Amino acid sequence: MTGLLQNPDIPLVLASTSATRAGLLRSAGVAFETAAPGVDETSIKEAAKVDGLSPEDAALLLAELKARRISDRLPSAVVIGADQILVCEGQWFDKPESRAAAAAQLAALAGRTHRLVTAVLCMRGGVVLWRHVASPRLGMRPLAEATIAAYLEAAGEAVLGSVGAYQAEGLGVRLFSSIEGEHAAILGLPLLPLLGFLRQHGALRD
Repeated sequence: MTGLLQNPDIPLVLASTSATRAGLLRSAGVAFETAAPGVDETSIKEAAKVDGLSPEDAALLLAELKARRISDRLPSAVVIGADQILVCEGQWFDKPESRAAAAAQLAALAGRTHRLVTAVLCMRGGVVLWRHVASPRLGMRPLAEATIAAYLEAAGEAVLGSVGAYQAEGLGVRLFSSIEGEHAAILGLPLLPLLGFLRQHGALRD
C-alpha cells in the first residue's frame, strides 16, 4: 500500500537512531531506511554556545551535520536530519545522565515555560534541499520535590532518553499546564512541514 503513496525512485534515509522519530515517519506511512550518523552532539552544542549561535542555528547545524554524514555515503538518497534543543530562559538543556540530574532538570523547568527548538532538513548529494525549525512552547506547572520524585519513580529510566527529562506523549503530560505546537515536533520531528516538502520534491505522491 505504501508504494501507492511514495515514489520508489527517490529513496529516503533517516539520519537518526531515534525510535521516536522513526515511529513518527512509519505512522505516516513513509518507507525509509535508518542510518546512525555518529555525530558527537554534546561537543558540537557546547562549541555552538561558545560561538554565540542561537538555539535555532545550533539545532540546524546539528541536523545538517547528521544528514551530511549519511549523504556523503548515499548520494542518491534524500537524507533527513533532525535535532532538538530545549531552551528555558536562555539556558540550554540536554538529556539528563542520571535520575538525580533528571530531578534537578525538572525542578529547573517547573513553573516556567520552555521551548523545544526542533530542526529538520533534507539533503541529497551533499546539497541541502530544505530546512525548517519549529519551536513548540510548553508550560510546566509548579512541582513539589515529592511530586518530581513520584513522577520519576513511575516513569522509570525512560526519562533519561528525553531532552526534558519527561515524555509529554505519556505520563509526562501530567506535568504540564499548557502545550502549544505540533505534537510530532514536540517529539522531535516537525512531521507536517516535512511531509509537505517530500510531496513537493516528488518523494511522496500528492
